[in-house]
Amino acid sequence: MKKCIFLFATLFLVAFVACDCPIDKKAVEVEAVVEFQDYGPQPFVFDMEAYTLENDLFRQAIWTGTYMQLTVMSIGPGEEIGLEMHDDVDQFIRVEAGKGIILMGDSEDDLNFQEELEDDFAAFIPAGKWHNVINTGDEPLKLYSIYAKPEHPFGTIHNTYEEAMEAEHDHDH
Repeated sequence: MKKCIFLFATLFLVAFVACDCPIDKKAVEVEAVVEFQDYGPQPFVFDMEAYTLENDLFRQAIWTGTYMQLTVMSIGPGEEIGLEMHDDVDQFIRVEAGKGIILMGDSEDDLNFQEELEDDFAAFIPAGKWHNVINTGDEPLKLYSIYAKPEHPFGTIHNTYEEAMEAEHDHDH
């Protein structure tokens, strides 16, 4: 019976390929499995865009380590992250969907930096800067945020792998 099923499946596959039938690539794409939980501090590899776009919560920690944290956020139309400042942590934000603005400044009352954000835009927020992100669009603003301290010295450029390995020996972790 197993040989019969195998033979039938093989013949079907050969006939399908021989007929030059178009394959709908979207139909065969495998969807990324998104399970929301904090995977830190264990090693973790995943589809960042899928997690960000699937998230419907305001903030969800995806990975929390000793020196870095990743969160995904969904900010509704007209809503905001809220004015905040992190004393000793730099922050990186990347927008995957939606539109908004980011405000930054040296005090709560002086947010003199303002830029528009949209899909594929990123923002760097230095430690000690007051900031807020506001959704100005009509759909959820989907973004991820990384809070971290630096690993490499300011201005690091490594043109080659060998150069990078040499530099590793020249500074402490």
